[in-house]
Amino acid sequence: MNRTYRFLATATTALLFAVGCAQVRDITNALTNISRLQFKLANVSGFRLAGVDLSKVSEPSRLSIGDALSLTNAFARKSFPAEFVLNVDAKNPNTGTNGTRQTAMTLNDLDWRLLIDDKQTINGGLGSPVSVPGNGQSVTIPLRMGLDMYSFFADKGYDGILNLALALGGVNGSAARVKLDAMPSVGTPFGAITYPGRIVIMDKSFTAS
Repeated sequence: MNRTYRFLATATTALLFAVGCAQVRDITNALTNISRLQFKLANVSGFRLAGVDLSKVSEPSRLSIGDALSLTNAFARKSFPAEFVLNVDAKNPNTGTNGTRQTAMTLNDLDWRLLIDDKQTINGGLGSPVSVPGNGQSVTIPLRMGLDMYSFFADKGYDGILNLALALGGVNGSAARVKLDAMPSVGTPFGAITYPGRIVIMDKSFTAS
């Protein structure tokens, strides 16, 4: 009886140890995969300043008389509301190559702070989860932005704000003057895991955690 008890106890301990080791390995693999998610600012689209569509405007002189009047009136009221979409590319390089295991990750949230010309402006989140498959291809995440440019850049004056808006969302606009200070939260088989620190996402290259 004692031998049987000892055998069962030993077998149970070994089984629990094996399961525990497997869980530790799974958790370690999950953490490794999370650290490899990469982000990059793609572009700015649909830029509207005080209701005026700037996406087809290359410079202030190309504005119609009506649009120019709308903008000057808005600035005179000390209100320059801007609306645009900041497109963020997310890439999951866990493709099953180079020692990685092909794993699809879910970006549950992206707590972000928007910086324009290195000045912190508004903040927000992801809105809804985004699946990032492990196929080496990037997934574009559209973040809708809305802020009063006058509140943050009144010192630039009318011309300065308008030129900044065109640099972001005009015909030749880009995300070069934009940064996202972000904290990703990633879904794993073990639940949501938040990154240990914030990351800065720019348009130059993919940023890992």
